[in-house]
Amino acid sequence: MMWQSYLKGFKAYLRLERSLADNSILAYLGDLDKLHQFYQSISKELRLSEITIADLRLFISWLNELGMLASTQARVISSLKAFFSYLLLENVIEVDPSALLEAPKITRKLPDTLNINEINNLIGSIDASKPEGMRNKAIIEVLYGCGLRVSELTELKISNIYPQIEFLKVIGKGNKERLVPVGGVALKLLDIYLKEIRVHQNIKKGNEDFVFLNRFGAKLSRISIFNLIKQLAIQTGLKKSISPHTLRHSFATHLIEGGADLRAVQEMLGHSSITTTEIYTHLDRNYLREVVTQFHPRS
Repeated sequence: MMWQSYLKGFKAYLRLERSLADNSILAYLGDLDKLHQFYQSISKELRLSEITIADLRLFISWLNELGMLASTQARVISSLKAFFSYLLLENVIEVDPSALLEAPKITRKLPDTLNINEINNLIGSIDASKPEGMRNKAIIEVLYGCGLRVSELTELKISNIYPQIEFLKVIGKGNKERLVPVGGVALKLLDIYLKEIRVHQNIKKGNEDFVFLNRFGAKLSRISIFNLIKQLAIQTGLKKSISPHTLRHSFATHLIEGGADLRAVQEMLGHSSITTTEIYTHLDRNYLREVVTQFHPRS
């Protein structure tokens, strides 16, 4: 079937030319599969050269009727546009039917954050007398001190730690490398963990360079980090629903509130577009409004 052939080519295009990670590629292909499901639901053969913008609008209406969130619809539309751009490049189609397709308006939800006392409480609740305690303290300090994504933390390698210049090299989305500053506290805990705890572990073959290991000597999984954060929240009586990403949000928010340049924060977070980073300026405005309300005599 030609559809499967085009999907295979698109997959190769995303991996080789766009350098996307496997999870991102799967998301694109999953979105395109929804288009295929739509055509099956109306008992119509999917002919790429005959698709019009009217067909795509019917497809989006179908997604809406299924109860799909506006944010998910927007992602599907983004996938469609990428796919039809690829088909144009390959001369499969002459006109892009998705060119005038508009994404639904999305209300941007401000991310949850922790204040510095809440972060200190999380770290303070960790029992450092246990071998995994020093590792867990280092994990929280690196997540918050460097603003890493959870996948960037689990993939962090010893060979990518540069203590002399106080930087880490991390591999972000799309296998893009970036250098991230790391503070003295995080570096100190990393040093203690590596030299006093990790050095005594039996390390599973192939995991020798990964920084954070589980008790079996293999690199920590994403779910292990999520479970650690949830457990620490319970231990400290924190009522907020938090995840590793909450520490990343807190990192960015505290920098913006402290007066950091938005471009610098964008670079440290590894955002490809500054529009993504700009959400933290909204958080900053809320913070400023609270300050005025609390301290201004006319408020």
